Amino acid sequence: MFDDRYRKKLDHQRLTGLIRNPLTIGEKNGRFVTVNGRRILNFASNDYLGLAADPSVKQRVAEHFADLGPSSSSSRLVTGNHHAIRDAEMAFAGYFGYEDALFFPSGYQANLAVLSTLFGKGDAVFFDKHVHASSVKGITLSSASFFGYRHNDAGHLERRINAQGPGPKALVTEALFSMDGDTPDILALRTLKEKHRLLCVVDEAHSFGVLGKGGRGMARPLADVAVGTMGKAFGLFGAFVLLPKLYREYLMNFASPLIYTTSLPEAQAKSAADILGMIEGADDRRDRLTELCELFVKKARDLGLTVKGEAQILSVTVGDEQKSLALSRRLFDKGLFVFPARFPTVPLGQAILRISLTALHEKADVLRLAEEIAKSGSGC
Repeated sequence: MFDDRYRKKLDHQRLTGLIRNPLTIGEKNGRFVTVNGRRILNFASNDYLGLAADPSVKQRVAEHFADLGPSSSSSRLVTGNHHAIRDAEMAFAGYFGYEDALFFPSGYQANLAVLSTLFGKGDAVFFDKHVHASSVKGITLSSASFFGYRHNDAGHLERRINAQGPGPKALVTEALFSMDGDTPDILALRTLKEKHRLLCVVDEAHSFGVLGKGGRGMARPLADVAVGTMGKAFGLFGAFVLLPKLYREYLMNFASPLIYTTSLPEAQAKSAADILGMIEGADDRRDRLTELCELFVKKARDLGLTVKGEAQILSVTVGDEQKSLALSRRLFDKGLFVFPARFPTVPLGQAILRISLTALHEKADVLRLAEEIAKSGSGC
């Protein structure tokens, strides 16, 4: 009975072009990956600043793990609350301009913990309909009422707020959207925050390290709580939440995704603190990334492609799921790895090629990518 159900659902995914069969990656070498012995230029990495491939980062991380070991061997509330972790958390809080911080094993767990724990019955949570799946899951696991508003539409958000009665209200959005690559109007949202006394949670997973002065992100004027990840621009793993001390204590006592899991190891925290110093001095990498993004967008639009995105995440509109998958495969055959984002990652019938540019790419790489998409897409 169960097997039949699973087979039917998988067959439906295949027929609609939604089946997931990820490639098995061999070696990673800078901007390249090896797949079945072939060297492929990678445009699907979130290593935006190239730090994961930096030899000095690799050496520091290796030294910390060799010195401190690979595991904390305990949850945070038992014996996993190491000095190294607290020191790193306070360094992150100070750098990004928040009162305190809290580390998590992953960005998914961080969003799950924050949104399922901070909100409860009687609260109204308003969220941009393009927020990450982890945010949606966290909101739905809370007992709050929740209301989606049209992507980056502050007017629609305010109408939804006005339609609700009195009571605590919160806003959940992203600073740089993970698929669209666009940003909300922070000042407009801040006006709504002040007018309606909203508690604001902003996911800065894709903006921290890359956008803002020193990579400090975009949403500090808006965010009471900000969620960041170390698995993208930081080139490491794990996540962090920036927040008031009161909220940190509340999460430490009531957030199941934090309480009932093994803490990050000391070595990870030491590595994160080291990388934070590199983030501050990475203006040259950020400038290079901006230059590459602008170059790709201009070239792609000159070739007649529909490109969206305001930073290192760019999307080329395809529409049909099967076509996006076929286009991605044709590009792969030409030595280019580009991710076809399809439903439910993006709305049905709005499939895209999601392009992640990094500071490791060359100008010739992005020009070639635009040209090959234009050539390969003509057969869709």
